[in-house]
Amino acid sequence: MALLHPFRLNSPLVALIGTALLCTSLAGCAPLLVGGAAMGGAMVVTDRRSSGVQLEDETIELKAGQRVRATVGERSHVNVTSYQRQVLLTGEVYNETDKTAIEAAITKIDGVKSVVNDLAVMWPSATSERSRDLLLAGKIKATFVDAAGLSSNAFTVVTERGVVYLMGRVTEEEATRAIDLARAVPGVVKVVRLVEVITPEQLKNIKGR
Repeated sequence: MALLHPFRLNSPLVALIGTALLCTSLAGCAPLLVGGAAMGGAMVVTDRRSSGVQLEDETIELKAGQRVRATVGERSHVNVTSYQRQVLLTGEVYNETDKTAIEAAITKIDGVKSVVNDLAVMWPSATSERSRDLLLAGKIKATFVDAAGLSSNAFTVVTERGVVYLMGRVTEEEATRAIDLARAVPGVVKVVRLVEVITPEQLKNIKGR
């Protein structure tokens, strides 16, 4: 693991990075990591998905991890993140055949609505690179926490080789602001928008659940 720069003990980033590091060592943390580093955002109590959908997403991630291992074994680095039954694939595979086979296997999982296959055909990233991605995700989440009026737990943040993927159920205003904030974080190569846009009225109903 790469050494982390020191921060104040009360810094939101310390807690966020600690949570992310813990999730890499404990089963059941979303998103599921299949040999890589990513960082998921929402806690059950503030997640804008229904509890049923959250459970479906966790199940999809577990099944997807099994499908990935059955398809390519340990020869690739694949991250699987499911949000609202939309599955994001990031990481690296050795060839286009593996990339296509992984997508095909995951598409067949019950409940999967769509698959965003952003796997790169290249040599798997090093542990140090994945640690930098993890740290970058922590910085982005801390930026969201510090932003007045923005619910950080509404977003799931996945990072891969400096590319940031934002998932969540958010208003157009929230999505635009989050993208602008993420782009301003040093080390971010680009931001990929994968959010589900909801209306302010829908948001009020979600908060009133």
